[in-house]
Amino acid sequence: MERELVELFESAKKAADAAATDGVSSNGPEVGRCVDALKQLKSFPVTYEALASTQVGKRLRHLTKHPKGKIQSLASDLLEMWKKVVIDETRNKKNGGLDNNGSAKAEVSKTETVKVEMAHKAGGVKVEKALKAETVKIEKFDRGSSTKPGSVSRSETIKVEKRVENVDERKQSSSVKKPPQASNGPPKLTAMIKCNDALRDKVRELLAEALSKVASEADEDIKDEVNACDPIRVAVSVESVMFEKMGRSNGTQKFKYRSIMFNIKDPNNPDLRRKVLLGEVKPDRLINMSPEEMASNQRQRENSQIKEKALFECERGGPPKATTDQFKCGRCGQRKTTYYQLQTRSADEPMTTFVTCVNCNNHWKFC
Repeated sequence: MERELVELFESAKKAADAAATDGVSSNGPEVGRCVDALKQLKSFPVTYEALASTQVGKRLRHLTKHPKGKIQSLASDLLEMWKKVVIDETRNKKNGGLDNNGSAKAEVSKTETVKVEMAHKAGGVKVEKALKAETVKIEKFDRGSSTKPGSVSRSETIKVEKRVENVDERKQSSSVKKPPQASNGPPKLTAMIKCNDALRDKVRELLAEALSKVASEADEDIKDEVNACDPIRVAVSVESVMFEKMGRSNGTQKFKYRSIMFNIKDPNNPDLRRKVLLGEVKPDRLINMSPEEMASNQRQRENSQIKEKALFECERGGPPKATTDQFKCGRCGQRKTTYYQLQTRSADEPMTTFVTCVNCNNHWKFC
């Protein structure tokens, strides 16, 4: 069942990624495939163990912020349904544990009363000291040996009382709440790691200050994951890669430095800060990202809408194009071309033909 669950989720994620890159149509085939896969996941029977072992619940959160509205709504509904499954199963487990504890307590109380009556008849053990450990000890002596309950010696009762005290002490120590254990990863840094370079230290401080804001901007479902990350350590690693690959911040790559710092510190771009802190965007990839890729999800959606509108206006207002195989591209050698003609010179001169290769987008003209 876990394998089928992972395969369904991978197909949905693959289609969602393809739909995100296709910024033109909102009802394309990739969107349809992703919607179908999410509907199959919605009807797929899942359990808490399956969700915990496959970790598909955490990976589904990214689809709740997908640019396509259908995928975003279906992913949100599916995530809420899986949360209810986890809550219901944990609640049922707790109720079952309480029932088992209650029955065990009832059995212990029955054995205690029986042994107290036996102790009264023997007259060797006091009722006030007939605790759980004492009754267990007396049971072992009665069943394991041929001695009678009345023949329990004084030294044995003293040993039982001491064991009872030790058990009580262990219970009291176990009832004290232990502080949460630290994670296995390296401890968080409390101070910035200096490199004896004022410019590099300034970049590290700015990065750490920006990444520290993620804890207050993150959603509740990823708050624990964000708090486990170290913004100072991440800032040092990012700056080290930037210095190694691009040199100093006042060198030839200073405009790239400014672009990265602006996007990370931008208050309207919390998505990039979160991805860098959680490791979803590695430092090596960050320095190669374009400004469009570093923009927030909302800004990327706005840019795609602007591109769609500009493309529509360009195609509507441009000259009509015809497809032909009469022209051969000088770059790739293909004959799949489009062309149009304009009168660019005087009226007694022939028209100018503009040709575009469909295969490699090569442009040329002739008269």
